[in-house]
Amino acid sequence: CVLIGPSGCGKTTSMRMVNRLVSITSGEILINGQPNTEMPAEELRRQIGYAIQQIGLLPHMTVSDNVAIVPRLLKWDEERIRRRVDELLELVGLDPDISRDKFPRQLSGGQQQRVGVARALSADPPIMLMDEPFGAVDPITREILQAEFLQIQARVGKTIIFVTHDIDEAIKMGNRIAIMRDGRLVQYDIPDTILAHPVDRFVRDFVGTDRALKRLGLVRVNSLMETDPPFCTLDSSVEEAAEYFREYGVNSVFIVDREDHVLKGWVDREGLRGNTSLIDAMYEAPWVDISVREDATAREALSAMVARGFRITPVVDRRGKLIGTIRLHALEDLASYNPTTIPETTERV
Repeated sequence: CVLIGPSGCGKTTSMRMVNRLVSITSGEILINGQPNTEMPAEELRRQIGYAIQQIGLLPHMTVSDNVAIVPRLLKWDEERIRRRVDELLELVGLDPDISRDKFPRQLSGGQQQRVGVARALSADPPIMLMDEPFGAVDPITREILQAEFLQIQARVGKTIIFVTHDIDEAIKMGNRIAIMRDGRLVQYDIPDTILAHPVDRFVRDFVGTDRALKRLGLVRVNSLMETDPPFCTLDSSVEEAAEYFREYGVNSVFIVDREDHVLKGWVDREGLRGNTSLIDAMYEAPWVDISVREDATAREALSAMVARGFRITPVVDRRGKLIGTIRLHALEDLASYNPTTIPETTERV
């Protein structure tokens, strides 16, 4: 779950009530059905990973010792700690042999963030609290860290409460988003519902006027593509290509190699005229320049199609094998929404 809202709305305060760094004044927070106030505070915090924007690495400790803080508090034996440290450094993309004995000052900002995530995971906690963990790095490093963390989360499967002020980060990182205002919850839902149906004008303005485009970032190309695209192989004849045009009523046909069906280019009706060889008639290009990956987002596909001037784009797997096509109108339909009357404000809980 991602907590998001303007500065001072209560995001961090709400998150810090989970591990009781801030005391609860009313209500309760249940962890596995048990109120967190019934657990000893130190025991509670050792079961919850915590990563913050300032990272908080202890400067006089090596990377290894920073990651090992909680396992040592839990009195793990040193061999188990060493194995866990190396395992986590590899998980966050750092070479243990190179990184374990370095001090924080010897690392880049992105590397320090990775160590901070490794430390939060060190005792294999079921819950992680992350307070703008990627907010202190440059935009390129931030995007890389976000993608890497999503891959890590897919492997370790933790319950994560993630605080951010960036709606794009919230949409990318969260399977549910809680939008807050003045210490109250305004809307809590999956990203697509928040983008498509903001509950009031505050939410609508907060998510931005380009929310239709943001929705495209939630959908993968492989869920929109048409399978079984028309194609010819490099050794096909001009006559075979012409038959595809007649049979499918298309204006272009993709060309692949016979063995692996890797995309090599395309041929259109104009190119066939006056040519006796399909290779001479085809427009040859590296597959990365004329296609989109099946795991790309619909937003990335739209950007590529607009840049290339394509209304139909081939879809390939990671090896460049042609597996489908995506049409511009499918992306336009996905991005479209029917504006409805949105209330100025709504009763907040």
